[in-house]
Amino acid sequence: MPRSQKVDSEYLPKINSALKRNGYPSKSKFAEHVTPSLSTVKNFFAGKPVDFEYFVEICETLGLDWQEISEKETLATDSNLPIEETSPFIIGSSIKHPSRFFGRKKELKRLFQILKRHPLQNAAIIGKPRIGKTSLLHYLKYITATPKEELRQQQKSDWLTHPEIYKWIFVDFQDSRMASRENFLNHILDNLNLKVPYPCDLDRFMDVVSDNLKNPTVILLDEIGVGLQRCEELDDEFWESLRSLATNHTGGNLAFILATHESPTELARSTGHSSPFFNIFGYTAYLKEFTELEARELIASSPIAFPEEDVEWILQQSCCVPLLLQILCSERLFSLEEGDDGEEWKEEGLLQMKPFIHLLG
Repeated sequence: MPRSQKVDSEYLPKINSALKRNGYPSKSKFAEHVTPSLSTVKNFFAGKPVDFEYFVEICETLGLDWQEISEKETLATDSNLPIEETSPFIIGSSIKHPSRFFGRKKELKRLFQILKRHPLQNAAIIGKPRIGKTSLLHYLKYITATPKEELRQQQKSDWLTHPEIYKWIFVDFQDSRMASRENFLNHILDNLNLKVPYPCDLDRFMDVVSDNLKNPTVILLDEIGVGLQRCEELDDEFWESLRSLATNHTGGNLAFILATHESPTELARSTGHSSPFFNIFGYTAYLKEFTELEARELIASSPIAFPEEDVEWILQQSCCVPLLLQILCSERLFSLEEGDDGEEWKEEGLLQMKPFIHLLG
């Protein structure tokens, strides 16, 4: 759904201070590390409307909660704003807006079951690279807070009884800033709207969180394998402290959900970590290909309906792997928009699939 978003003026000082806190000397330097252009970045920092997907990306890169700082009114009706078309099929980047997320119904049901009851429990999401783990983490964070008018018709969003009391914090270990223990701790406290102590070491962090965490809080750890392999400051003492917070010091209000390519215990062992943190994940969601029903739902979301023979070809060639479905659907939609009734789209689709053909193994 086309939508623009702007910053609530109350939070402008906070987002401007976030620039320097994250080590960016200027807006132009920050623009080099995100998808939006420099002009879009400048508009964001000035509180002007920017495309919704860019708004979310900039907020997350700066460690800000986009739901908290967003202007709540819908801006698409402003005649001075360009209306940008949202891509129906997304390739190469994670899916952030819940309306474009499909499938994983079984896994979502189990995940929300362990998050809707007290005490919160921890979970691991395991799957091959590019299978959709990051998109699933984004969905968990955003679905219960997204207005129904921004979702697909009859798309489920009532996973939690009181979603407004939950805090969701996304951590991407591919972000080099998260390799610093202090940056990681600052990121968590900023997203909890808690005062950051100085210096922000583990002891002070534990005190602040233990004394102030009253609402259900879920920390989503993406690409944790990168954190274990490359981040020397995130040692066993660090992970043991996080485990202690979750199990002993927050009254059951803290849970971790991590995404990885393999078992957390095996991953920790292979990277030389022995912390019991990696033994607290009671439920594991194993992400594989979509069911045929889920794949058909994704295909049917095309703004131009595909001929049935093309649907069957896409199902067969993709084996219902989400990324491959997105690639083939994108090529077919493009050909239909161009009025091309030939078969060239199939050849192009298979060509675009080649770098990811290992997902079929």
